Amino acid sequence: MNILITGGAGYIGSQISYKLSDDKIKHSILDNFSTGNKKLLNPEANFFNLNFGDKKNLKRIISEKKINCIIHLAASISVPESMKNPQKYYQNNVINLINLLDVCKETKIKYFIFSSTASIYGETTKSTVSENDIKNPTNIYGKTKLIGEELIKYYSKKIDLNYAILRFFNVIGADSWRRTGPILNQGHLFGNILENIKKKNFKVTIFGNKYLTKDGTGIRDYIDVEDIAQIHIDAIKLVKDKKKSYILNCGNSLGYSVYDIIRNFEKLTKKKFSIKIKKPRPGDVAKVVCNNKKIKKVLKLKKKKSMLKSIEHSIKWKLLSN
Repeated sequence: MNILITGGAGYIGSQISYKLSDDKIKHSILDNFSTGNKKLLNPEANFFNLNFGDKKNLKRIISEKKINCIIHLAASISVPESMKNPQKYYQNNVINLINLLDVCKETKIKYFIFSSTASIYGETTKSTVSENDIKNPTNIYGKTKLIGEELIKYYSKKIDLNYAILRFFNVIGADSWRRTGPILNQGHLFGNILENIKKKNFKVTIFGNKYLTKDGTGIRDYIDVEDIAQIHIDAIKLVKDKKKSYILNCGNSLGYSVYDIIRNFEKLTKKKFSIKIKKPRPGDVAKVVCNNKKIKKVLKLKKKKSMLKSIEHSIKWKLLSN
């Protein structure tokens, strides 16, 4: 198995890269540092500074390294930014993906692992969402990712390509050995809190406190970045051994409100946070929680990291490694 990670210098991609190295699996990384960071690069991986939509050079790299499996993480991922700059999201998440899939067709790539998102489900009244539930994204980011899923399905029918579409819920935490972790906060709750902790400024802004939830704030499902990395490794083995394709929700089936997250940070830091309320952001939904029965059955998932452990790793990374 010769693996190429697009976006391998990013938060999740770098964690997967280190996990592959821990498992003695050689691989290559492709990143142009539009959102990735040189600090996160795994020195044990082959590295190529390239946009994944560059068909000519991508084809050369795949041939040179005899790549037969691609983990595709390179994407624009900020919900607020997607609403302000939709053209960027359609270019990167759709047009460049088409270029990548064209190259997969030309070079006969066998396995494709795609990072999708829970944003494709949009607003829901269900307590948890499963893979077959209605997809109705409320933001441009989610729309482009849903189109990406359909493109992968389309191409898989034209070529001998087995895929795993992994729908991430909210990814948190940092590497246990502080080799990698979040640098850009992308406007996320965790990122904003961590930036303020680093500045010893114990304040947090909440966007909306009148949602129809238990405490009025948005509820999300969270999963640790090390768990996500392991899921990718397991997904490669799954599509290779079973010679089938899969769509899997990646979450813990646990809903945390914004206030829940703040209280957990307060517990670990032993600090009381000052809270400022602002109006909801365009594209945000009240609640989305994962139904993870399918992934637990298919991948035989082990026990996941706790919320407190994820927060602890995040704080250590932010204070000591960044």
